Amino acid sequence: MKIGIVSPYAYPRPGGANSYIRESYEQLTALGHEVRIVTAPWGDDPPAQDVIQIGQAIAIPYNGSIGRISLSLRLEWLVNRMLKREAFDVIHHHEPLVPFLSMQILDRAKCPNVATFHAFGGFSLSYWLGRPIGSHYMGKLAARIAVSSAARHFVSQYFPGEYRIIPNGVDVNFFSTARPFPEYRDGKVNILFVGRAERRKGAMYLLRAYAELKASHPETRLILATAGPQLGEMRRFVRQERLADVLFAGRVSDHDKARFLRTADIFCAPSTGQESFGIVLLEAMAAGRAVVASDIHGYKKVVQRSVTGLLVEPKDPSALAAALRRLVEDPALRERLGAAGAQRASDFDWAHVAAQLVDVYEEVLERRARGV
Repeated sequence: MKIGIVSPYAYPRPGGANSYIRESYEQLTALGHEVRIVTAPWGDDPPAQDVIQIGQAIAIPYNGSIGRISLSLRLEWLVNRMLKREAFDVIHHHEPLVPFLSMQILDRAKCPNVATFHAFGGFSLSYWLGRPIGSHYMGKLAARIAVSSAARHFVSQYFPGEYRIIPNGVDVNFFSTARPFPEYRDGKVNILFVGRAERRKGAMYLLRAYAELKASHPETRLILATAGPQLGEMRRFVRQERLADVLFAGRVSDHDKARFLRTADIFCAPSTGQESFGIVLLEAMAAGRAVVASDIHGYKKVVQRSVTGLLVEPKDPSALAAALRRLVEDPALRERLGAAGAQRASDFDWAHVAAQLVDVYEEVLERRARGV
């Protein structure tokens, strides 16, 4: 079948939804489907393979991060022309209520539309105020998908209905076979953080925990694969505390992320909340790494407490330091958690996730053919 995947977040810019889109595109293409990704360009980013760019993206603060939405005075005309040219069998939207690209497509597409909801958070003023308009567009969806029960709970508060849970996937082989960086396999216990340097990702709490840990465990190293608005504050903290063995690796490619995960002994995700799933946790588990993560809704559906990782209260550097200390001092526990995590990650392999997506597409096409 011919599948359109709509990203409101300026694909291929980094982000959880765009990572999902990239992986699903690759899996669906490998299964023999014809896939196009519809998005808005950002700056001078060149289009990626099989990407249709429409309008222009602008950056806005959203859910504690920075989102991008599509704008163009000619958006309606551009969407009409694209839909007529591409003649999709089914269109898969991600966060379809993010203005304005999906809305234009939903109003004009003749084929079935499905949507995946990724977000999780507290009260959403935009969803609450936008319920009348949002309900109009939700009514145009032939199927609704949420990446987790947390994401389903969040969106269904404002738009009740049936949501099928299809989780984020992970390329288990890619992460399990990556080569570690040999220069950092020098006997130190490596603690790794991967994520944006922004408050909701909690990197500053990890730095404070590391400062507490380092005083009693000099054989540790902290690797921060990060970039973002808090980076200056993080660097200043390291200088002021005279913290040794802190590596700022910057924003890393997927290839290097896999290598850093295999280099690490412990992966730490100290997010403060508003996480619907935590794909990076799955990636760390696929790499066979013990995980320390915040005890928040999206994460505890991925990490099994004391089985595949340790969960700690968010925003608590001392609790984080205690969990890290426990793993630093107990290599056997690290090994046991890492092995259990690798086993659990196999349940989320992208081959399984893609098969579930195809089932949804075939189901809505069958219903359309029956006139239901």
